[in-house]
Amino acid sequence: MRKIFVRTDQPTLDETLSGDEQALQQPSLWFANEDICEEDETLLPGLLRESFQEWLIASAQSPLAEGRLIISDIHGHLIAVSDPEAPESQTAYKDYCGLAQEACIEGKTLIRGDKLAVPLRKKKDNSCFAALIAQRLSHIEGHAALLEAAAMHMRVLFFCHLERVFVRNLLIQQQSSEKDAVRRDTLFQTAKRLHDQNDVTSVLNVLLIDVENLYPHAEVDLYLSQDHVNGDRRVKPLLLRHSAADLYAQAFLEGRQVVEYEDDDQLKLAIPMSGKQAVYGVLSISMRKELMEDSDIGALVMLCDTAGSAFENAKLFEQSNLLIGELQLINELTKRLNKSLRLNEIFQFAMSELLHIFKADYCSLLQLNKETNHFQVMASNWPLAANEIYSTAYGFCGMVFDTKEPLIISDYQCTPVVSSKLMDETHSRSLIAAPIMANTDVVGVIMVTHKNPNYFSYDNYKLLQVLSTHIGLAVTNASLHAEVRRMVITDNLTGLHARHYLNERIQARQRKDKCGSLVLVDIDHFKKVNDTFGHQIGDRILIRVSEVIRSCIRDSDIAARWGGEELAVYLPQIRSEQAHQIAERIRSRVEMMTEPSVTVSCGLSEWTFEDEKISVESLFYRADMALYEAKNNGRNRIFIGA
Repeated sequence: MRKIFVRTDQPTLDETLSGDEQALQQPSLWFANEDICEEDETLLPGLLRESFQEWLIASAQSPLAEGRLIISDIHGHLIAVSDPEAPESQTAYKDYCGLAQEACIEGKTLIRGDKLAVPLRKKKDNSCFAALIAQRLSHIEGHAALLEAAAMHMRVLFFCHLERVFVRNLLIQQQSSEKDAVRRDTLFQTAKRLHDQNDVTSVLNVLLIDVENLYPHAEVDLYLSQDHVNGDRRVKPLLLRHSAADLYAQAFLEGRQVVEYEDDDQLKLAIPMSGKQAVYGVLSISMRKELMEDSDIGALVMLCDTAGSAFENAKLFEQSNLLIGELQLINELTKRLNKSLRLNEIFQFAMSELLHIFKADYCSLLQLNKETNHFQVMASNWPLAANEIYSTAYGFCGMVFDTKEPLIISDYQCTPVVSSKLMDETHSRSLIAAPIMANTDVVGVIMVTHKNPNYFSYDNYKLLQVLSTHIGLAVTNASLHAEVRRMVITDNLTGLHARHYLNERIQARQRKDKCGSLVLVDIDHFKKVNDTFGHQIGDRILIRVSEVIRSCIRDSDIAARWGGEELAVYLPQIRSEQAHQIAERIRSRVEMMTEPSVTVSCGLSEWTFEDEKISVESLFYRADMALYEAKNNGRNRIFIGA
């Protein structure tokens, strides 16, 4: 097909003429002077045949119609005959066509015997492009002139047909240009909409909707290589199991469009959705072959490239927001963790926050007891896990303890790596776990579970790893604070509480209890023991007496070193009669269980809510006076203060 170029940069006729001149000016067709060119050679036989048939119909009453009429090209090839069914020898036709070739070469009408040939000329250079041949009839006068007139008529008809071809081609090109303009505009608008989206789901929806609008009769799907939760049935995972035979896997791996034609006139097109960093998926289009043009494929490739860039930008935006959110979350969690220095509060707060962050079903935090080398559950929203104790070789906490690395379990039922009471009894299937570290040592384990399989993502896994570090710092700080506090309130030699701690605890109990008793214990002749056996033995005696006292009292009772060889025991909610029994138990056991054997004297006092004055000082004063009486009355005895 001839390509037609229309210049739009020149002024039109209406623009160059005045109003009167426009009225007088006859319309002019720009293609009226168009002539045959080399590109029209393939069209020439068909145009000559159509023109000849039209001329035969128009000239049915002409005397020329009585004889045979033939049209041929300049090479003497037969194009058409007026009576194709009439018997005629091949030699006769060759004679006609030979005469036509000579007439075209010489460029004039030739008469040879009963045959006439008139050439048909082009418009511009007057060269010949065909010849009209007729059988000469003797009874027709001016036969040659009639044939020349017929040739001119034939020429006019030919160029009318040629102009129709021009117009038809022009319309086709115009339609094609309009279609390209619409396609470019559609691509521009689609690209604009794609880059206006900030989230991945919107990018995919815009791509699929616009492709379906462009090709309403096509079946459109999108195969993604990344994990993406999307409710659209058209968005599917890209599987690379049989990549050699898979159209979509081939397009993804090779990074180019792949076209496959099926026997039922169907076409399958796979176009990779590529960004600057990677290929993120493959767009699949299935439709009838005749509805897809080559230019459409190029446009779709551009559209998929644009979608790939938009997808990549949306993914980066999504990841940036996620990272910002995680940093804000870590900052907020760290601030709130550091507000408390109590281990129980830290574990409880961390558990509730982890449940909220990961939208999990269960969460347990375990702490390592270094003395027993066992894990103890410090916080859990599973009631049966409260205060549970596990070996460092048991279950998932044992795996984390051994590897010092976090782990993720996608489906516990399908891959039960180890036995887990938490997973079994809560019917959980997904798990993420991380160690709580103090320097290079594991001091605890975090376990977060959910009942659905494949619930936790790799991002959740990484986030828990970061959060466990900050929880570990908070636990370490709280543990150090607890240790420092223990050292402050504990006597270094005996392991009993310090005197100021005893005072604080008595004051606190006096505010809420109804009664209580205080026992002061003094080792008899302790200076003599030091002088006789040495201070090391004296220290051993002090430690032994402290151990005896601890063995004789309850966990709620408070034993302290009051000063030197004097020890004190506060017995909350105990009256003097029962306190006397406890003091007697201490006195008798000390005498039996010390080596060298020593005795103790005890002074006892009590308070009740009915007393006029309730204070630590008065309680100690009365107990001290009772102790003084015990020593003055022979030692190794118990006195109760008035």
